[in-house]
Amino acid sequence: MAIYRISHETDYHYSVPVPHSQQLLHLQPRVLPWQKIVSHWLHITPPPTREKLMDDFFGNPCSFLEFTQPHLRLSVSSETHIEVKPRQWPDFSQSPSWERVVQHCRYAGHAIDEELLAALVFRQESPFVRIKHVFADYAADCFTPERPLLEAAHALMLKIHEEFTFDAEATQVATPLLQVLEEKRGVCQDFAHLMIACLRALGLPARYVSGYLLTEPPEGQERLIGADASHAWVSLYAPRHEAGAVQDAGASWVDFDPTNAVLPGEGHITIAWGRDFSDVSPLRGVILGGGQHVLDVRVTVMPAD
Repeated sequence: MAIYRISHETDYHYSVPVPHSQQLLHLQPRVLPWQKIVSHWLHITPPPTREKLMDDFFGNPCSFLEFTQPHLRLSVSSETHIEVKPRQWPDFSQSPSWERVVQHCRYAGHAIDEELLAALVFRQESPFVRIKHVFADYAADCFTPERPLLEAAHALMLKIHEEFTFDAEATQVATPLLQVLEEKRGVCQDFAHLMIACLRALGLPARYVSGYLLTEPPEGQERLIGADASHAWVSLYAPRHEAGAVQDAGASWVDFDPTNAVLPGEGHITIAWGRDFSDVSPLRGVILGGGQHVLDVRVTVMPAD
């Protein structure tokens, strides 16, 4: 088990006062079988007029803030201590073929298991992930006939990692995925969105996972791309293959990090998941006034003594 201290600081500086704003924060990690929150706190300047802790539609913990006093600066500091254990992934070669999973995810006029019904939300288009044939075509050489689902997804992860270049200057939040695919440059958010688009275009449920990476890796290990900032990766719905049939009972979600070509382990801390980045942005909101603004974000993930 690894224990980390996570510091996430966000500062907005406005050119003119903001008389009223509302913000939604996704900064508290989820409680999951492989991770446990030891402590978590927020320090907010100016103090919000109203604050509400809640879970969003996807079960992610989040904070709603409202400010009704004029302010020129908004500062949000999050400090988290968390325990993370290694994860056990299923045998990829024993997963059902990807075609059988696609067929299983299609409505055929019968009752649908609750696990599958919840997963199908992640099979549809979302604001940053459009379903287009070009994405299925890009993944076609990985998803060959009758190939086990998880082996094919692993191959797609490696393909994206090998063919795309990490370039923090190449894209913005709203850069279309077709442009990312054409230029083959971007950041972790783009690579996660691209892999999700490929999987959904084939008919498979896949969700966007936001989180953090260990800032300084243990001695002898390479520093992963995406440290010192919020990171993003992909989670694929993986039903079991038993007695020749696809089974939802006991199905798992298997994570893939196409930016680093690794399966997320104890160095990946999960914050939230959703359809795409728009569902789980660390801090987003609406403001009145403010004029121009300058944003400064600082993230550090270090082992806790």
